[in-house]
Amino acid sequence: MTKPYKSTVLHLSLVAAFGGAGALASPAVRADDTSPVQTISIVGATLPGSHAATVAPTRTSLDAIQPQSIIGPQFIQENTAAGANYSDIVNIAPAVFSVDPNGPGLMESQSLTIRGFQDGQYNVTFDGIPWGDSNDFTHHSTVYFMPQDMGSIVVDRGPGQADTVGDATFGGTIGVTSKAVPQQRGGSVYGSLGSWSTGLLGAEYDGRSGDDADSARYLIDAKALRSNGFLTNSPQQRQNVFFKLDKPLAAGMDLSFVAMRNHTLQHVPYGATPAQQQQYGYNIGLVDDPASQMNSAYNYDELNSDFGYVALDVDRGAWKVNNKLYTYGYFHQGYNGANPGSLTGSDGGTQVGATAFPNDVPGQHMHMNYRSIGDIVRASYALGADALQFGLWVDRQTNSRFQQEIDWSQNLAPNLLPNGAGGSVDRDQNNTLTTIQPYVQYAWKPSAQWTVTPGLKYVSFERTMNAAVNQKTLQPFSGGHTWTKALPSLDAHYAVNPNLSVYAQYAKGFLAPNMNVFYKTTPNFDTVKPTQTDNYQLGANWASRRLSLGVDAYHIDSTNLSSATACPAGVTGACFSTSAGVKFDGGEVEATYVLGSGFSVYGNLGANNWSTNDGSVLQNSPKRTATLGLIYEDLGWYASLMAKNVGSRFSNVDSAGNNLTLGAYTVANLDLSYTLPRTLVGAHTVKLGVKVDNLFDRRGDLASLNSDVNGDPLFYVIPTRSVQANFSVSF
Repeated sequence: MTKPYKSTVLHLSLVAAFGGAGALASPAVRADDTSPVQTISIVGATLPGSHAATVAPTRTSLDAIQPQSIIGPQFIQENTAAGANYSDIVNIAPAVFSVDPNGPGLMESQSLTIRGFQDGQYNVTFDGIPWGDSNDFTHHSTVYFMPQDMGSIVVDRGPGQADTVGDATFGGTIGVTSKAVPQQRGGSVYGSLGSWSTGLLGAEYDGRSGDDADSARYLIDAKALRSNGFLTNSPQQRQNVFFKLDKPLAAGMDLSFVAMRNHTLQHVPYGATPAQQQQYGYNIGLVDDPASQMNSAYNYDELNSDFGYVALDVDRGAWKVNNKLYTYGYFHQGYNGANPGSLTGSDGGTQVGATAFPNDVPGQHMHMNYRSIGDIVRASYALGADALQFGLWVDRQTNSRFQQEIDWSQNLAPNLLPNGAGGSVDRDQNNTLTTIQPYVQYAWKPSAQWTVTPGLKYVSFERTMNAAVNQKTLQPFSGGHTWTKALPSLDAHYAVNPNLSVYAQYAKGFLAPNMNVFYKTTPNFDTVKPTQTDNYQLGANWASRRLSLGVDAYHIDSTNLSSATACPAGVTGACFSTSAGVKFDGGEVEATYVLGSGFSVYGNLGANNWSTNDGSVLQNSPKRTATLGLIYEDLGWYASLMAKNVGSRFSNVDSAGNNLTLGAYTVANLDLSYTLPRTLVGAHTVKLGVKVDNLFDRRGDLASLNSDVNGDPLFYVIPTRSVQANFSVSF
C-alpha cells in the first residue's frame, strides 16, 4: 500500500513542473458498442489513492480482439480544450495524426490519419452509430459532438469482427460514446476563457421524473463557444444542445433517447505561402480587405446539424437484443474566394453575362445538405458458454450538392465559367447512398481461456446520381450502381492468466467507390474496382495493479486504395487518387506504470510503414508517432505534461509536381486543475484549472493540403502557445 503523500512546497513544485499520464485499467469496451449506456469495468484493483485506472490517457483491454486505445472520461475532462473535437482528443493515441490549424476545436480537422489510413477510410461512430458524408465517407468534426457530452472514445485500429458495421470498417473505428446520465438530480455550470479571445460558457441539468427505480433519468447540456482563432481573421462561433434520457420499461427492458442540435459559423482559410507568412506574419489566415480573395467575409461556412436516436435494450436470459433507430442531418452553406491563398483581388477578373469585369473579385458559393435515416439491430443467443450473434445495419442517405461561380464585387452575381461552357454552375447534383449490412458470427469457447469467433458480413452499397450539372463534365447525368461483397473474419483470444491475454485476427475489408466515379460523361462501372484489403493482426495485453501494457503487430494488403492527394492548382477541398496496391506493416505499443505517491508515467509508440506498387506516396501519413508524459492526481490536484512527436511525412507537391516532405516535430501540453475542498464550498464541487497547449511554443509547418492558382503550395503551421483558464461548479 502506498503511503499518504503530504502536500509540501516541493511537492506542488514538482506537480506544476512535470505532470504526465498513467493507467492500470483494462475496460472491456468496443468502438462499435451500441448499448445505450456504456460502462467501463476495471480489471485488477487500483492502488489505494493512485486513481490510475481513471487518469490513464489511453489504455488497453484484456478482452480486446484487435489493437485498440481506450480514452476515458477523466482524460477528456482534464486534458482537452473546452471546444475540442473528437479529432483533437484521439491525437493522443498511437499511430494517430491530426491537423487542427486554428487551435483545438476551432476548425475542422484537415487531416486525421490512423496508420496512414485517411478520413473516409475508417469509421467514426457515436454510441455505435456510423455517420459521415455519403459522397466520400468523410466526417465534419466541428458540427456534432462536444467534449462535455462525451463519456469515452475507443480507437480500434482494425476492421473488427463481422458485427463491426460501417461504410469504411477496414481502416478502423473511432467510437465516441455519450456520457452516462447521472443517477441523482443535479447539474453544473462551466466555462473557459483563453488565448485568441476564446470563450465557452455552458450549463447542464440532470433530472428525474420521480424517485422510484423505474423513473426516467435525463440530462440536458447547452453550451456556446466563440473564438477569433489562432489564424488571423478566422473566427468561429458554435452553439450546441445535447439531451439524453434513460427509462426502464420493465425487468430486462430499457429505453434510451438522444437528441443533439448544433450550429457552427466558421471562417476557413486554406493556408498561406511562405512569402505570405513572411510578409503578414506566422499566423496569416484570412485578411480584412474587400479587394482580396482571402477576405474573411468571402470565406465562411454556416452549418446546421442534428443527431438523434431511440434505442431499446432487451435482456431475456439467453436472448439479448438491442435495436437503435436513428437519424442525423447536415446542412452546409459555404462561400470562398475562387483562388485560395490569393491576396490579390481579381486573378483575371470575372465575366457576368456579356460584361467582363477585369478587376472584380471572383468566388464560389456552395451548399451540401443531407439526411441519413437508419436502423441497427443486434441479437445474441447464449448456447451454454458459446453465443450466436447476428444483426443488420440499414442506412439511407439523400444528399444534395451545388456549387456556382460568383462575382463578389457584383453582389454575388453569377460568374461565367472560364472554359466556355456558357454557365456558372460547377455542379448541381442529387444523390443517394443505401447501405445494407447483415452479419452473423459465433463466439465459440472450447475452454474457459479460449474464445474463437468466426464471422461473415455481407455488404451492399447502392449509389444513385441525378445531376442537372454533373461535376467535372458540366453535363446532365442520371444513373446508379450497386457494389456488394461477402467479408469473412476470424479471431482468436486466449486469456493466459488474470493479467495477460493474447489475440490474433484476420478479416477482409471493402470500401465502395467515392461519388467521383460518376464524374464522367459515360461511366463504365465494369472497370471501377472497389478498395479491398486483407488484414492480419496479433497482439498481447497486460493489466496489473501497477502496469498496463499493450503491444501489437499488423500487416495489411490493399488493392485500389483511393487516398487523398495533392489537388490541382487553385482547387480546394478533397482530391483523390487510386493506388493499385498499398502494403501496410507495423506495430504499436502503449504502456502506463504507476510510480506511486499520485504519480504515473505514460508512453506510446506507433511504427507504421507503407509502400505502394506504383511509387506514389500517401499524403500526411507519418511513419512514426510517439508520446511520453507524466501525470499526478492527489489531494484535489490534477497535473499532466504530455509531449507528442510526429515523424516526417509527405504533404502536397510543389509547383513542379515534386513531393514535399515536412520535418518531424514535438509539441508538449500542460494541464493543471484543483478541486476546492468541501470545507470551503460546502455541498458544491468547484474546480479551477489552466491548460497550456504547445508549452514550449514549437513552430513550423504542420501540413499542406491546397495550392494557389500558380501551383504554389499553401501551408498550415503549428499553432503557437495558447493558455486557457477553466472553471466548473456542480450542484
